[in-house]
Order: sequence, then C-alpha cells, then structure tokens
Amino acid sequence: MALEWVVLGYIAGAEAIMILLLTLPGVDSLRKGLISVTHSALKPMLSVLPFCLFLLMDIYWKYETRPTCESVSCSPTEYLRHQKSIMKSQRNALLIAAALIFYWLLFAVTNLVVRIEQLKQRIEKLKNEE
Repeated sequence: MALEWVVLGYIAGAEAIMILLLTLPGVDSLRKGLISVTHSALKPMLSVLPFCLFLLMDIYWKYETRPTCESVSCSPTEYLRHQKSIMKSQRNALLIAAALIFYWLLFAVTNLVVRIEQLKQRIEKLKNEE
C-alpha cells in the first residue's frame, strides 16, 4: 500500500507545480507550451478521482477493522502502534484532499488561462482588422 501513497504524493506534487507555473507572472514565453501540455494532461490525470476514492475506502476499512486500544490491558507498544495508525490515516486523508483540490484548481486555472489566451487572440484579430 505504500507505493500507492507515494504515487498519490507525486501526482499531487505535479499538480501543484503545474498550477504554480501556470500562475507565475513573467513566464509568458513558456506559458503557451505549458498550457498545451497541461490541457492535454488533464484527461489522463482525471484518473486521480477514482484512485482517491479507492484509497479513501481503504482508509475507512482500516479504521473500521482496527483493534481498539482503550482498555487498561493495553501495553505501551500497542498504544503507540494504535496512535501511529491513527496519525497515518489522518496524513493519508490529508494527502487525498490535497490531490483532489489541486486537480480541481489545475482544471479551473487551465480553463481560465485558455480562455484568456483566446480572448487575447480575438483582441489582436480585431485590432488587425481596424
């Protein structure tokens, strides 16, 4: 299961970098190529949604089947293992939320940048006609 979380972390990181590069001012020379790359990568990256849903169900299943450590007979190592499990589940849920939010932001920003580029081209066309 650790490989799945690493993959999700890389996906979230790639989404964050793409958002950052699309929104940085002063990289207009790279923006056209970056827009086309990002726009073509949005459909394959949509697979992050069912992947996150699967991982979220995995977290829920582990939460429901986790042995509780609330009794007096719980040893310190068992208690520590229980607390580590809870922390990992919370970290993984945060990673899922970040990946989904970054995908949504990337989709919205890419569509806005594409729309801005289309409007710029339309303005240039109208200026050339006058």
